[in-house]
Amino acid sequence: MEQFQAAREKSREKIKIADHILSSTFPLVKDPRLLIGVMDNIFLALTNAMSSVLYYEKLFKRIPDFKDDFNSKFNMFKERIVRKYNLNIEYVYLIQDIKNLIIEHKKSPMEFSRGENFVICMNGYRCKTITIRDMKKFISKSQQFIQEVSAIVGKDERIFR
Repeated sequence: MEQFQAAREKSREKIKIADHILSSTFPLVKDPRLLIGVMDNIFLALTNAMSSVLYYEKLFKRIPDFKDDFNSKFNMFKERIVRKYNLNIEYVYLIQDIKNLIIEHKKSPMEFSRGENFVICMNGYRCKTITIRDMKKFISKSQQFIQEVSAIVGKDERIFR
């Protein structure tokens, strides 16, 4: 299995996990901290889908080598892949928004649950609320992104069987 295929499969797996946590586990447990797990899995799904298309393009030598870190991949994706395949620019914003939420969560001095929502408090008395509705939107957009990436990398897949 090629690197782009493994990344694509991992992205599909992570989005299924996020969806399962949100649709099955959360209603039973009702612990808003699960929303952080959903967010982490969505981010992993998005980054693996992004990596899949980058590895695919790199395999065919259509893009130059890049470092195997998030920023290098994200910049290459934003500058080369989005335009080339006419992908919706909202996918770039989605990846950036999820990454920012995760960073804010890691840096936050305080967090708490309020009802079915999870609240992250940042310095300067700013708060960010993570809701079930937000996570459902993120999952939906992520699934669309993964489908588009799968269509892109699936074109020449018969070569690698």
